[in-house]
Amino acid sequence: MFSRSCISLLELASGDMLNFPQTPRSLPRVMNIEGIIPDVKNSDRSNNEDTNVVPSECREKKIIVANFLPLHAQKDSKSGRWCFSFDEDSIYLQLKDGFSSGDVVMYVGSLKVDIDASEQEEVSQKLLEDFNCVPTFLPPELHKKYYHGFCKQYLWPLFHYMLPMCLDHSNRFDRLLWQAYVSANKIYADKVMEVVNPENDYVWVHDYHLMILPTFLRRRFTRVKLGFFLHSPFPSSEIYRTLPVRDEILRALLNVDLIGFHTFDYARHFLSCCSRMLGLDYESKRGYIGLEYFGRTVYIKILPVGIHMGQLQSALNHPSSSMKAKEIQEHFKGRKLILGVDDMDIFKGISLKLLAMEQLLQQHPELRGKVVLVQIINPARSTGKDVQEAKNETYSTTRRINEVFGFPGYEPVVLIDRNVPFHEKTAYYSLAECCIVNAVRDGMNLIPYQYIICRQGTPDMDKAIGSPLDSPHTSTLVISEFIGCSPSLSGAIRVNPWNIEAVADALNVAITMPDLEKQLRHEKHYKYVSSHDVAYWARSFLQDLERACKDHYRKRCWGIGFGLHFRILSLSPSFRKLSIDHILSAYKRSSRRAIFLDYDGTIMPETSIVKTPSPEVISVLHNLCSDPKNTVFIVSGRGQDSLSEWFAQCENLGIAAEHGYFIRWSRKSNWETSSLAVDLDWKHIAEPVMKLYTEATDGSYIESKESALVWHHLDADPDFGSCQAKEMLDHLENVLANEPVVVKRGQHIVEVKPQGVTKGLVAEKVLSMMVGTGKAPDFVLCIGDDRSDEDMFESISSTAYSSSQHTPPEIFACTVGQKPSKARYYLDDTVDVMTLLRGLTTDSSLKSRSNAEIDQVSFEHIY
Repeated sequence: MFSRSCISLLELASGDMLNFPQTPRSLPRVMNIEGIIPDVKNSDRSNNEDTNVVPSECREKKIIVANFLPLHAQKDSKSGRWCFSFDEDSIYLQLKDGFSSGDVVMYVGSLKVDIDASEQEEVSQKLLEDFNCVPTFLPPELHKKYYHGFCKQYLWPLFHYMLPMCLDHSNRFDRLLWQAYVSANKIYADKVMEVVNPENDYVWVHDYHLMILPTFLRRRFTRVKLGFFLHSPFPSSEIYRTLPVRDEILRALLNVDLIGFHTFDYARHFLSCCSRMLGLDYESKRGYIGLEYFGRTVYIKILPVGIHMGQLQSALNHPSSSMKAKEIQEHFKGRKLILGVDDMDIFKGISLKLLAMEQLLQQHPELRGKVVLVQIINPARSTGKDVQEAKNETYSTTRRINEVFGFPGYEPVVLIDRNVPFHEKTAYYSLAECCIVNAVRDGMNLIPYQYIICRQGTPDMDKAIGSPLDSPHTSTLVISEFIGCSPSLSGAIRVNPWNIEAVADALNVAITMPDLEKQLRHEKHYKYVSSHDVAYWARSFLQDLERACKDHYRKRCWGIGFGLHFRILSLSPSFRKLSIDHILSAYKRSSRRAIFLDYDGTIMPETSIVKTPSPEVISVLHNLCSDPKNTVFIVSGRGQDSLSEWFAQCENLGIAAEHGYFIRWSRKSNWETSSLAVDLDWKHIAEPVMKLYTEATDGSYIESKESALVWHHLDADPDFGSCQAKEMLDHLENVLANEPVVVKRGQHIVEVKPQGVTKGLVAEKVLSMMVGTGKAPDFVLCIGDDRSDEDMFESISSTAYSSSQHTPPEIFACTVGQKPSKARYYLDDTVDVMTLLRGLTTDSSLKSRSNAEIDQVSFEHIY
């Protein structure tokens, strides 16, 4: 088995890469708290963990990786030197409160300013020593294509449910922007590699800017403890699947140990994409959602981020906030404030909010002169034609409303389009009767949380605005149902932002609501927001990341796949790949062999449209059967007619059809029917139920066998087919409760068959027959791929042999595909199975051939 890609991951991922200058590969050798940070000289070494382990005595670090470092940077005009300070508003800085006081926290990311190449080494050393920050310096052209190009033109619109548009090339996907995204992620990953100790450290990657970084990092360190949190929405599969590089991004995210989302909707969309595009199913185990991916479990966490309580309370107590609150209170005296705080972009719904305000004043003339909408507009985070158009529309709508409904001394809408200091925002929050967040799509949006905390107030703020100390606090929220905080604020008035009339009605309800109801809603919200702050979020995520990584050293790991299809194959030490050399040696030593082979998924690929065996399959089976030392059986769920027709050329091949209901020992012998089932009247009960589900599930069909009925949903919608299969299973179990049958769910099927008819009984019967005729086997091979074959694996291991045997047979139970199984061995796919069977039928010269033949089989077939 090969352990790493033989070709540059970056080159394969992106084709002809942009000719950007390389950033310095390693940090200067400086001292930090742990000791000397090692230079990373050879990132192309094998990713076998034993070759890249840093001494374990180093202290554990938490490495936070984000697009931007939580720093302010300014160049002194006199000295020409750079000055840096922490950005107290950055969530990446605030999350430190959730870690233990002794934890070492490092940051990897870019600065928001351009640093000249001649200054980069000096700045790197200063940031590492003074701030524990490791800067990534992206060339300006690369940064433009990566951030303003791929991130803002493709990912940001797509994740907010807008199909991506490239301004320069209309609807065509610009692969140069994708290559820039790959290049930038590689640079970030290189910086992480310089400081990480993969044995002890935890790496936490943030947001859509760095979604393929996990692949680069996992390729270098197979057991690195790696988490990812997406701060934006994740779109439905119908939207996400339009992205040409969808598989690469999904597979990169699956290289982490824990993926975090704000809401279940976002997580559900991600899981649906994994199911529809990669064929992966998820399971919920004791409350934790997990995806099985090549032997690893990738866990999913759902927890919305919180706010920093201390920062808000400190701002409320600041004299500037109290003074500003008095000023605002005097300016809007006698009027109720409705507050909106939004970035200027096309997804915040500012224009829709203004239209709702216009509708409110039209429907309720009595509110004119009594209600004011204060809309604070934060600076836009991106530039472009769409942002300018949204801004122009906001201003034109505001002018129209003020002209129609305003009068001297009264403006219904007040726009504050400037960089508003935080203390001023807290003053507005404290005085607003209602806060409205009307985004058409937003990842989380913490504005409602900040509003709730500010409305709770502090003694200093209460005193400043003249609120009695013992008076109850109130707040009302009107929020879009399309933002991440909506599910956690059950006392808010949720609206569809596109329904202007409904939003206007919600605003009227909010400002006319009785004080007691406002108080009860506020108390409910405050209890949640104050207990689920940013520290709680960070602490909870890290605890789950530790739990997700606890099995790292209990399994053996290999890196497989090329380019951005790289992933880790993780195996239990007792579960290993079946080697040709190993089984061939036992095969040649033996004189009485029993070989059991499943058909579909074992020697015939599940995805194959043509289900008849190829000439190669017939030839291999014929050669195996021609050896007088071999007893070979095809054990399948298929019917006797098709199997006997397909394998007519194999005279000595035994066939067990319909899971052993029918058995034929050779082509010349007659079919034997199982004595366990005679009455098949239950079919008259089961078939109408199956027809009902078939009519309701497009792409499904019923396969009628003599002893069983099988409902197939492989070609149906994955989610709907799976849901219908669960419902059918319950339905059939209820109506057939008193019948001698079992109802089982398999891979894309639901099957009803007589009790006691299993593949395990076939193996037991054949082995018992061999023992009874004095030909007890000394070699047993059993290969299968699904749940029904597990019975065979168990049977061949537990069947009692005659006491006359001095030595037990050598048993090779082998499943196809790496997955939990009762088998001791595995083969990757049907190609591996046929390679193995061909090896058993050739002469002894094969023994000298390298095991590399089977190692070169591609893993790409699996999903």
